[in-house]
Amino acid sequence: MAVKIFGHQNPDTDTITSAIVLADIETKLGNEAVATRLGEVGPETQYALDHFGVGAPELIEGVGEGDDVILVDHNEFQQSAKDIGQANILKVVDHHRIANFQTESPLYYRAEPVGCTATILHKMYKENDFEISREMAGLMLSAIISDTLLFKSPTTTDEDIAAARALQEIAGVDPDEYGIEMLKAGASTKDKSAESLVTADAKTFDMGPKTTRIAQINVVDVDEVLDRKPEITEAIHKEIETEGYDLFVLVVTNILESNSTVIALGSDAGIVEQAFDVSLDEDTALLEGVVSRKKQVVPNITKALG
Repeated sequence: MAVKIFGHQNPDTDTITSAIVLADIETKLGNEAVATRLGEVGPETQYALDHFGVGAPELIEGVGEGDDVILVDHNEFQQSAKDIGQANILKVVDHHRIANFQTESPLYYRAEPVGCTATILHKMYKENDFEISREMAGLMLSAIISDTLLFKSPTTTDEDIAAARALQEIAGVDPDEYGIEMLKAGASTKDKSAESLVTADAKTFDMGPKTTRIAQINVVDVDEVLDRKPEITEAIHKEIETEGYDLFVLVVTNILESNSTVIALGSDAGIVEQAFDVSLDEDTALLEGVVSRKKQVVPNITKALG
């Protein structure tokens, strides 16, 4: 049976494309592997898939006992597949913190402090002297653009930029022109429900004794979201009540101006003021220069709760 490769729940562009790309690498290594996903494909990701003529991975609900799996773009079990603890994790390729992760057997684990999983996958092609097709190059470039917000995010490293430069030649696209169009494809919120806005790109983090949910929306017009604040707040409260979160933070990031507006709710919402040295006004505050959940939001809130 083929090894299932997947990224985190509520998949973003890096998660979807990295599963596809790593399946290509595993196949070239002589292993039987298939890309899968744990959620719906967002419009930004679909734009990339359509542009390079690649189909979306198969949607799975969870994994079975003893299933062989490979994790990309995540490692924390609460962000992974249902019943992931029952699976046999063979490999992990990731660029996030390591937390809430353990296995019964040794495994291949590769985590690097770069802005995108695709940057690591690009290295793996080069290390194995594997040819990179236009399609795989395009997907990796798309992932890097997405995760680094077109190289504006503080998570961006020199390695991400170098990988993007190499990949753009193979993919045959201008990263600035293509990148803006791809990001804009995922930035409109007008046709999305409040529930989908607060859950589409959301991750759960255990921060000491507290459970924090951090959702992020990338937009070109923040007011498009804030004008719907009453219904968004209602949707967040419903999530808090259903899942028992101590803190729910919605980060609305303006991809053109490189800052974010945050909506913080829950019993520990006030910790956001301490974390970012801001004052919440009706549960809302502007976070100047904050665009990265991984590099800026999670560490600041973790430290404030510590």
